[in-house]
Amino acid sequence: MRAHLLAAGLAGPVATTRETSLRSYRLFAARDPRLLLGLDPELPWRQRDVIELMADRCGVSADPRHTSGHDVIDPSRTLAALDSFADRLATAARRRAPVLLGTGHPHRLLGFYAALADALSAAGCAVLTPAQGDCVDITTRFGLRTYNLDYVRGVALVREPAPSPPGRAEGAHTHSPLPIRTALAAAAEAGGPLPELVVGDHGWVCGAGQLGFEAIGLGDTDDPALFVGEAEGRVSVVVPLDDAVRSDYYRPLTRYVLNRACLSQ
Repeated sequence: MRAHLLAAGLAGPVATTRETSLRSYRLFAARDPRLLLGLDPELPWRQRDVIELMADRCGVSADPRHTSGHDVIDPSRTLAALDSFADRLATAARRRAPVLLGTGHPHRLLGFYAALADALSAAGCAVLTPAQGDCVDITTRFGLRTYNLDYVRGVALVREPAPSPPGRAEGAHTHSPLPIRTALAAAAEAGGPLPELVVGDHGWVCGAGQLGFEAIGLGDTDDPALFVGEAEGRVSVVVPLDDAVRSDYYRPLTRYVLNRACLSQ
């Protein structure tokens, strides 16, 4: 698996640039909501604090004077986090716990999460799909946009309103925590069940963790909120990796996680 992580650019030198990551750390320290992803940090995280945390959790450079080039993720940290991620899935499967999966990267990561949803469902977990079809207003760099919450193979995503039928794989990229808040509110209003585990990325993880739900997910080097959430105890596991490589490059990770969790079919 280590060799695949490096060959696919999931770890080792990744596509995310140091400039992009440092900008994210600066904006996170300034409490920019675009970088908080629904997290309300308890500690006063300065940019230097964020750099040190990301160096510890991901393996990026801890030197603030390192300002250019591509970030580097330590594959050993990725593997250790994948093991912890799989262990959480195994625990949920043993309990037959209700789960909710969602992604802000449907073009890249839908297949990864869908395979997890299939395996958890086969193990007896209820894969929840609350608020399907509901509208979510999300502020983007283009202004306020209305999206529809949908589920594809048990995985939540948002899409722009269109005449295409629900359940199609197309979806929008988003960092917003509003979709998970909408889904959880709908589940609560319906009398449950509520998820005992939320699996995903970006706002799906931070938004759920901030509300007190156990959450695990994937995080890139320019996603400090997930790792801060983990450090502060509101996110259980974050796997450091490049979250925007080709979708088929995640298939070996799927097999690795399902084998580790004893969920292979």
